[in-house]
Amino acid sequence: MGPLRRRRLKRLARDGAAPLNVPFYHRVATSHPNPWTIHPDQFRRHIDYLMDHLQPVDLATVQHRVEAGVNHHPTFTVTFDDGYADNMDDALPMLAERQIPTTYFVTSDHISTGRPFAHDVKAGQPLPVNTVGHVREICDAGIEIGLHTKRHVDFAKINTTAQVDDEIIGGKKDLEDMIGRPVRYFAVPFGMPPQITSAVVDAAHRAGLKGLCSAFGAYNLVGRDSYHIRRFHGDPQFGRFVNWLSFDPRKASAEPVVDVTPSVADEQQSNAESNLTLPLSTAIAPASLPPTALPQ
Repeated sequence: MGPLRRRRLKRLARDGAAPLNVPFYHRVATSHPNPWTIHPDQFRRHIDYLMDHLQPVDLATVQHRVEAGVNHHPTFTVTFDDGYADNMDDALPMLAERQIPTTYFVTSDHISTGRPFAHDVKAGQPLPVNTVGHVREICDAGIEIGLHTKRHVDFAKINTTAQVDDEIIGGKKDLEDMIGRPVRYFAVPFGMPPQITSAVVDAAHRAGLKGLCSAFGAYNLVGRDSYHIRRFHGDPQFGRFVNWLSFDPRKASAEPVVDVTPSVADEQQSNAESNLTLPLSTAIAPASLPPTALPQ
């Protein structure tokens, strides 16, 4: 990180406007290299850098500070999308052991059936996905489980409200039944503006989800809408990853506009249903299994 970026970050922190960083990953493994896989050594390097330079917080704290309008230290939260079985070998045990705030977004149908993702099958790499047992053990080890729909659908290609509701509202119920705990957060598959439709936003609110995560590459800044959690790719190229963490003004200014405000009717229903769900400040249950309880 250059001196100008470092000086800017210090000034932002002093003013209570430090960025809150949420990188996302998919798969940490040594086999089948592809654009969404990072080597365990490189992933560990990412985590070491994050712990040395930023403050670890969970997603609820990100939202609280964004909403409060004050953040005096650059922060980070780790997230994963999809739910690959290989993450049980290195990434998840290490994150649990070091107590790194992590949210692990999974697709409920793939978890329950063991069916590989269509994009992996198409690429000739039908990579194994997490099992129901895996997800329960991940949750018990202190890592929060989030929703990534039922079937990893592309919402830009779905036109009916019933389909959207099934993927989000139905998927949340299936996942909660699976792990026996509330599911608070939702990561939109692909996570680009075309996928974050008004139907998706409305369904997320009606499901009682506390936040919606995008994936187009952006920073969480104080004073913004805290429901929309902005994320960027945990780039395997370390220099590019550090550049994101330096608060690149070009990337900040290039963020697309996405509206996550629900329709009036859906907002009223969501507010009524929120009385039946855990409040945002409710902590995740402490780990009941040591990190070594995760399958190796």
